[in-house]
Amino acid sequence: MKLSRAVLIILLVLLIDQASKIYIKLNYTLTGSNSDAILDWGKFKLLFYENAGAAWGMEIPGDYGKLILVVFRIFAVFGIGYWLVSSIKKRAHQILIVSISLIFAGALGNIIDSIFYGVIFSGSYHGAIAIAFPDDGGYASLGYGHVVDMLYFPLFEGYWPEWMPLIGGEHFKFFNAIFNVADSAITIGVTLLIIFSKKAFPADIKKEASEI
Repeated sequence: MKLSRAVLIILLVLLIDQASKIYIKLNYTLTGSNSDAILDWGKFKLLFYENAGAAWGMEIPGDYGKLILVVFRIFAVFGIGYWLVSSIKKRAHQILIVSISLIFAGALGNIIDSIFYGVIFSGSYHGAIAIAFPDDGGYASLGYGHVVDMLYFPLFEGYWPEWMPLIGGEHFKFFNAIFNVADSAITIGVTLLIIFSKKAFPADIKKEASEI
């Protein structure tokens, strides 16, 4: 039962994630700024950005930086997958299974972009809308694709107090990242693990308590 539920969660996240990315990729040009949003519902905006690196656009410098990041992500997914299978075999709490499934699905969703999107799609540059499987090839080689981000949801904004060192008086937005469904799945999975840690890791907590 836990295995089927985990598989269902993973497939559902991947389906929504990839469907949303492919739809944005094939129907819109890259968003030049937040004011050029595809949809603007006040606090929520639908944009189209491409991320060549990791979270918040961070990149490893050098010709092989992108490839190193992809390889690291692949190893991470295998590690998370092993954790999931092991937890199912150990009949771990449902919260742990659901959380790991969400994290696994999110990580796998972004890896699909990085590995295959450069080969599958033409570039979304200079106001062009991408097409799938172009005759002259994609915009990048295998493993050098960009992750598609589109969700922008800044909850509130303001200014840091003047007395704070370095950032005092500077403007900020929370949450200022542009993300996708895969990122959301990872965030939800990690948040569940933190909130329900006592249920997710009961044996570890009991062991720590006995050693005090």
